[in-house]
Amino acid sequence: MNTTHSDISITPFPDALAEAGLQQFYLTPPLVHCLTNEVVQSFTANVLLALGAFPAMVVEAQEAAQFSAAADSLLINIGTLYRARAESMLAAITAANQSATPWVLDPVAVGGLSYRTDFAHHLLVLKPAAIRGNASEIMALSGLTAMGRGVDSLDDSRAALPAARQLAQQTRAIVAVTGAVDYVTDGERVFAVSGGDKLMTRVVGTGCALSAVVAAFCALEGDRLHHVATACWLMSQVGGQVAQQVAGPGSFIPAFLDGLYNLRC
Repeated sequence: MNTTHSDISITPFPDALAEAGLQQFYLTPPLVHCLTNEVVQSFTANVLLALGAFPAMVVEAQEAAQFSAAADSLLINIGTLYRARAESMLAAITAANQSATPWVLDPVAVGGLSYRTDFAHHLLVLKPAAIRGNASEIMALSGLTAMGRGVDSLDDSRAALPAARQLAQQTRAIVAVTGAVDYVTDGERVFAVSGGDKLMTRVVGTGCALSAVVAAFCALEGDRLHHVATACWLMSQVGGQVAQQVAGPGSFIPAFLDGLYNLRC
């Protein structure tokens, strides 16, 4: 059942579409090149492995370009950005675009710091297949005033939906703005993905890992809006279920990886 907020029609993402997307994913598990936040590389790799994908983190510029051309998708996460890493990202994106490899942008902490904000805006013209960020990041990337604090968002994902639609229309990318409810849009259609748990914000890397999963699903053939929404759906569903079974953050991460792995059972 569709709901309307102002002039925006929002559709809850159907479980049936998510399950179909998962089955497609399992039949064609992708090789995902992750140029990601150095703080979360191991967790990101483990999330992809638990789902059955193949992660790789090749960071030297020449090798990053070579590898992106061979990978099924590419993640660009600017969480720990510095000049050498930026050069590797640009080389990887150039090679990905030349080989028609879809790439995903995670604009970590954009809006609060000028170097990464300028860099992220430059990346927008290089045609990402999808953009995944929290409300403050998506609002800042679209040019609106946002209330971020480091990598955290003080804005609500619903408040960022107009900015997400505008950004999707501007870049022709699928935009996922994540929070208590995730909203995924191609600029016209909007899916809402509910689930998750506040405990997911008490461990490092769930958002970054989600962006890697988005990149993995962007490798699939078919409706990319559905695939990005499926990535959000599976992370929210598993996170919400696991959070009810654990004592706190320390036991959440291994249980979360187990939950992702057991989706296939």
